[in-house]
Amino acid sequence: MIRAALRGRTKARTPKPAAVPQPRQLPAPERAPLRVLIMSHMDPRVSRGGAEIAAFQLYEYLKAQPGVTTWFLAAAPGKIGERLGVRLIQPFGPDDYAYVGHGFDHFIHSNGDPEFPPEFMTLLQDLRPDVIHLHHYTNFGIEALLQIRRALPEVRIILTLHEYLAICNHFGQMVKRPNFSLCDGASPRACHKCFPEKSEQDFFLRELFMKRFFRLVDHFVSPSQFLIDRYVAWGLPAEKLTMIENGMPVRAPRERPNTYPGFADGLTVGFFGQISALKGINVLIEAARMLDEAGVRNVRIDVHGDHSGQPEPFRKDFEAKLAKAPPNFSFRGPYENRRVDALMRSVHAVLVPSIWWENSPLVIQEALLNRRPVICSDIGGMAEKVRYGLDGFHFQAGSAHSLAMLLRGLATDPQRLLALQQTMAVPPTINETGAAILDLYGAALRAGHDELRDEAA
Repeated sequence: MIRAALRGRTKARTPKPAAVPQPRQLPAPERAPLRVLIMSHMDPRVSRGGAEIAAFQLYEYLKAQPGVTTWFLAAAPGKIGERLGVRLIQPFGPDDYAYVGHGFDHFIHSNGDPEFPPEFMTLLQDLRPDVIHLHHYTNFGIEALLQIRRALPEVRIILTLHEYLAICNHFGQMVKRPNFSLCDGASPRACHKCFPEKSEQDFFLRELFMKRFFRLVDHFVSPSQFLIDRYVAWGLPAEKLTMIENGMPVRAPRERPNTYPGFADGLTVGFFGQISALKGINVLIEAARMLDEAGVRNVRIDVHGDHSGQPEPFRKDFEAKLAKAPPNFSFRGPYENRRVDALMRSVHAVLVPSIWWENSPLVIQEALLNRRPVICSDIGGMAEKVRYGLDGFHFQAGSAHSLAMLLRGLATDPQRLLALQQTMAVPPTINETGAAILDLYGAALRAGHDELRDEAA
């Protein structure tokens, strides 16, 4: 009875719906602590080549990453004051080293400095990096790969290839002497024809020598697929090569808008960078002459760059041609790198007329970053990086006539250039490419541990 009374006084309870289990929020996995040594054949604070700039930008990116300890070692022979009896110095900071020795053999890329190996190996054992990433082996010597392996047997060795140095003795540019015609593949016989002072046997042994040391590298990086294809054809295993672009620095938004110049005064195109025969400067001068003789008055070529470091015969020839250059060709001289954005934004398109294959020219990325179409030779890394009709236009490599006709057509129909503003690629930033490099380091380290387990089994 009491129970019945109580049942009558209490309200019926509505059963609560079962709680939906929430997925457990796991913290993002943290990278294991990583120690990396970046090596560069030159220091960008004393030399402004693309390879050393790429190496230093990667170093600065890694330095900013949590859990990553990184050091920078650059060669700078004759560029930084030497210390008596010491080959490795620290002129820029505690994590920053410079090698100031001499005695490099450019034929077999061997370092004849007897003081470098012991100092270098001692430094490696002091730092004990997990990964050593080389941008070039010039100045250090190809034997540095063996010195690394002996000092730190388990370290992962990554090598970024910027040119074709191991394949070609002609400054790694795969063009023939003396006329700079393009070379499609190296062989002892073909190389002997370029360098008759070296025998076919010399070139045969040179190739064996380079490949012997390359076997010590865990993985190769290339900024272009074209370069990968060349090295695979030469004999490197394709599975050990990965294409990763050289990332551009992250830049703060500018106060002044990037306004594309009008065409009231015609078409202005600009050349930026080192002035040399292989960079195609003679093609530009001849194209300007052809346009002037044809009465084309609405095209101007501006050249920004430096030729002071070139061989004397080239300097004299270039200066003689400048004295006779037509009025549509202007030599603006050297410029500081911090001004490149403003200079590029003063032109309608950027010229890259190299007569050698190139790899991944920094000037192409700078042009695309500034939203300026690229007009380039139709070969190698240039043709790969500039999609025809999307990022710019190609002309026949080495042909002033082909370039002149293209410029004349673009001046007549500038809408073709304006349309590219909608299709031009955006070059990757160092944050993007740096993350890809870190992933590559991780894969190389995991592969190394797997190999050790296999050997133990």
